[in-house]
Amino acid sequence: MRLTVVGCSGSFAGPSSPASCYLVQAEHEGRTWNLVLDLGNGALGALQRHIDPLAIDAVVLTHLHSDHCLDLCGLYVVQKYSPIAVSRSRILVYGPAGTGERMARAYDMTPPDGMHNEFDFRELVDRAAVRIGPFTITPHLVNHPAEAYGIRVEADGKALAYTGDTDTCDGLKPLFHNAALVLTDSAFVDGRDVAQGIHLSGSRAAQAAVDAGGVQRLMLTHIPPWNDPAVCRAQAAAVWPGDVELAQPDAVYDL
Repeated sequence: MRLTVVGCSGSFAGPSSPASCYLVQAEHEGRTWNLVLDLGNGALGALQRHIDPLAIDAVVLTHLHSDHCLDLCGLYVVQKYSPIAVSRSRILVYGPAGTGERMARAYDMTPPDGMHNEFDFRELVDRAAVRIGPFTITPHLVNHPAEAYGIRVEADGKALAYTGDTDTCDGLKPLFHNAALVLTDSAFVDGRDVAQGIHLSGSRAAQAAVDAGGVQRLMLTHIPPWNDPAVCRAQAAAVWPGDVELAQPDAVYDL
């Protein structure tokens, strides 16, 4: 299983990275399968440095804040109007309840069809695993103002855990347990951000990984442009016993 960081800027696209988007790939039945986790502002452009958008097998949206989903509108245009999209199957899109209707409104579309001719919308259900090609995908309800899920992706005997946006919650333990890599929200800074139920800080992310047990690698992401990544990393390193990694746009990691 291979992870490519397409975009890792927190809350909005930054000067050096789009908003949240991660490409997960694995070989299965003689070809490469392409799973996209989130498709935030600016991500579709950067994604094309790595794959043709017409090669996407499925998109999983952790929640419906714009920095995690809005470029699905651009992917709709690719699906509908690309002159080379001949006999194209609908792309699977998993997300919270009402994702299809919400995205159609974002594109200023009217009922009844919306984007349903281009996408096969399906709802995420807490801890209900789904299979897409080589991937077993299990959503875990997390702690954010919107309906939001962390996503556990398993393939080739490895597990990737991606928090989406969350604060500390019970869902992180099964999401993280024995993961080869935890890709975790670190938008808040200890001593500065006091709001609860929105984001993790580096220290809270690290503590969740320690509590889950068996985590091999900890990688911080969703860091807003106004944060100093070194501060986020230092706060995590005070808790995490190993190296703390920072997600970098266009970086590729083999699990």
